[in-house]
Amino acid sequence: MSDAYRKRSKALSYWLRHAPEKGGITLDPNGWAQTAAVLRALQDEGLETPHDMLRAVVDENDKRRFELSGDEQGIRARQGHSVAVEGSWETAVPPPVLYHGTVERFLPAIMREGLTKQKRHHVHLSPDIDTATRVGARRGEAVILTVDAAAMAAAGHEFALSSNGVWLVDAVPPQFLGRTDQS
Repeated sequence: MSDAYRKRSKALSYWLRHAPEKGGITLDPNGWAQTAAVLRALQDEGLETPHDMLRAVVDENDKRRFELSGDEQGIRARQGHSVAVEGSWETAVPPPVLYHGTVERFLPAIMREGLTKQKRHHVHLSPDIDTATRVGARRGEAVILTVDAAAMAAAGHEFALSSNGVWLVDAVPPQFLGRTDQS
């Protein structure tokens, strides 16, 4: 992703997931913002963005963080919100094992307390080691944890699947966590 796209993607992440008011944007209960309002907010930040460029930012985001509505009049973040949204995450049966990327400095607390959603709506889990590695590497050298999703599901934990393939859960208790050999 080019630097120009990255700047726009970061602004979208911030506004659509955490602080819509900072961009003068309003989210509906499902997290949708009016595309025209987002384009105005980008322009106000000095990031002139034609509609086709916004579509490219959405389409080319490596994590597929955003989506445009069918008529492209709305845009939203798929998950990762710290602001109140209802979302439309489909409950699903997870694969037997999922993964979570983190860094060494968080490991003692995670292994003691499990994975918690912190200020977000969910804990985010990856379907494969490569994705988890990219996520964990944002903060340093990635440590990859395995999540015994089959055992969690059998114990009554509910999983949801975002439209971009991210698995969502309220928490992962420590007994369901392990560390991969690849960390």
